[in-house]
Amino acid sequence: MTPVLSLLRCAVAAACLALAPQLHAQSVAFTFDDGPTLSETPRLSPQARNSAMLAALARHKVRAALFVTCGNGADRPEGLALARAWGQAGHVVANHTMTHLDLNNAKTGLAQYQQELRDCDRIVAPLPGYQKWFRYTYLREGNTPEKRDGMKAFLREQGYRNAYVTLDTSDWRLNDKLVEVLAKNPRADVEPIRQAYLSHIRQRALAYRALSQRLQGRDIAQVLLLHHNLINALWLDDVIRQFRDMGWTIVSPGEAFADPVYALDPQRNVPGQSLLISMGRSLGLSTQDIGLRLMDDGDFEIEALRQQGL
Repeated sequence: MTPVLSLLRCAVAAACLALAPQLHAQSVAFTFDDGPTLSETPRLSPQARNSAMLAALARHKVRAALFVTCGNGADRPEGLALARAWGQAGHVVANHTMTHLDLNNAKTGLAQYQQELRDCDRIVAPLPGYQKWFRYTYLREGNTPEKRDGMKAFLREQGYRNAYVTLDTSDWRLNDKLVEVLAKNPRADVEPIRQAYLSHIRQRALAYRALSQRLQGRDIAQVLLLHHNLINALWLDDVIRQFRDMGWTIVSPGEAFADPVYALDPQRNVPGQSLLISMGRSLGLSTQDIGLRLMDDGDFEIEALRQQGL
């Protein structure tokens, strides 16, 4: 599709979808990538991290989705058991490739990437809660038209849903800082990191909500991207509570994907981006128009922590 036709398609769709009824004043669905991982972290074992996240979701009656990167642990019995626990708890289990290859990397071929999906599916498809959903690694859909079009055709032919993200976060960056600090001192005071994390989530949520209102003329059902990691094992309770304190309704990923915004298919030429940012770029918005705080990797929070000595 030419850039002009892509722009026209998004513009027409945006105009039509602006008339769609609101599902909620503002809703959000929780999704987690890259798990379950068997890597060791301070304070919590892999099993304890998994149990803590599932317990937080259960306490708040939240139904989520886990996008499994099988090479992180699900390709071994002890890791597969952690993934199975998500399905048994009523959450969706879906595909995030075997080894988290980057489709935008010139060395990653289309056939190789497609094989990663097939290999991961053989592992996760028998699990309870499995849905034929796929999330692109790094949210990158290919660095050439051949890769982008080839993957879209593959997903369509194989019956996969492209599990878009609208509310992207840099929780992974703050998780790296958390692990770094605790590795140096297991008894370190990490309350500043908790506060920075919650502030980051709030800032992203409000900014993406504003972007959805700008592009769609309404509040869409947001799909939140977090990761299966230590920071969420420790503070997922706080993240959920903060959304509810903000007045947001938490819905299941399936309910969120029913929003017609997820039928859009804008071009995604910039590495790693939410559906909303991709939509904005298709409509001609610059980085400055979209907002720099949506384009960084948590740089603002990391710098603030550095100034506090962390």
